[in-house]
Amino acid sequence: MTFQDIFKSSFLDNITSVSILDMVLAMVLAFGLGILIFFVYKKTFKGVMYSSSFGVTLVALTMISTLVIMAVTSNVVLSLGMVGALSIVRFRAAIKEPLDIAFLFWSIAVGIVLAAGMLPLAVFGSALIAAVLLIFVNRKTHDNPYIVVIHCSDSHAEAAATAALAENTQKHVVKSKTVRADSVELHFEVRLKSDDTSFINTLSKLDGVSDAVLVSYNGDYMG
Repeated sequence: MTFQDIFKSSFLDNITSVSILDMVLAMVLAFGLGILIFFVYKKTFKGVMYSSSFGVTLVALTMISTLVIMAVTSNVVLSLGMVGALSIVRFRAAIKEPLDIAFLFWSIAVGIVLAAGMLPLAVFGSALIAAVLLIFVNRKTHDNPYIVVIHCSDSHAEAAATAALAENTQKHVVKSKTVRADSVELHFEVRLKSDDTSFINTLSKLDGVSDAVLVSYNGDYMG
């Protein structure tokens, strides 16, 4: 056994399994498309509190997915070990917005497609997905649901407020009703006829109505 045989290792043979040009091109494109995903996420965010760390995570996830898949595609044995290693990982971060799941899968999918060498598919697919999200998520419509909260002094004021609400909205549904000794609190889910919200001013001026509140409603109601 010679000195060269002692230091001969398959580990060193894997150094050239992926060319430098392929690595640079894939990682640069992964970074660029990750920035695109981050930009679309920032423009389409509709939650309560924007998390900049989640946006950075999308960029990092795109690059990490590309890195991992490039390593897996270059070595069959490594791919089997990678499956076993990833199977023990548990992610317990809560996803608060359903749309966030789409961004996570988008980042992972871009990384996989780039590492597989399908560069046109990754670029064209990302551009198409970005256009769809920007158009549909940011589309403003008066058909969006709202919650109207009304505080009335008695049943007569309640009837008057309900009638006024029915006259000025396309649809209204009682979500909850709380009756106290000196007041009645009503929660309505409403669909507006237009973007005009001046009917709330009219509701608040009715006899027996102490206040009226209009709140944007995302579809999740806790009653």
